[in-house]
Amino acid sequence: MDRNGYTLLPNREDHHCFGCGPANPQGLRMQFYTNGETVASWITVPPHLCGWSNLVHGGILFTALDEIMGRAMIYRLGRFILTKSITIEYRKPVPIGREFKVEGRILEVLSEREATAEGIITNEAGEICTRAAGLWATFTPDAARKLGIADEETFRWFEQVIATGR
Repeated sequence: MDRNGYTLLPNREDHHCFGCGPANPQGLRMQFYTNGETVASWITVPPHLCGWSNLVHGGILFTALDEIMGRAMIYRLGRFILTKSITIEYRKPVPIGREFKVEGRILEVLSEREATAEGIITNEAGEICTRAAGLWATFTPDAARKLGIADEETFRWFEQVIATGR
């Protein structure tokens, strides 16, 4: 799938998150790219994450969409985020072992503390397989520190992401 026009965003190499952590051998190990408007990732899901024998489990698709919409929030808004709610529509099955694209974008900044995003999964033919919309709580780094959302290594990583250029 074409990655032209996209730039790789920094990721923490030591992170164990199931969705985006490269240090999690059982996870999705998502890498994130931006074209300045959206954030995207290209994923090939291994067989141990199947639902029916040859299809990606719906919970894995949900996870990929949560990750991509959250990363769009972090990158575009320069704020820490926590998912409040997500609705999802499964339109077409996604086969195991085939690359698909996950793309997220901000729909609306509702206030200083909330924003909405959209995520879509497309197959090799460009067909929309899964679509989601969500609501996020957003936090300044100071507010996130006070709430204990992340450790200091995460705050350093966050500063690097923001310095990369929103």
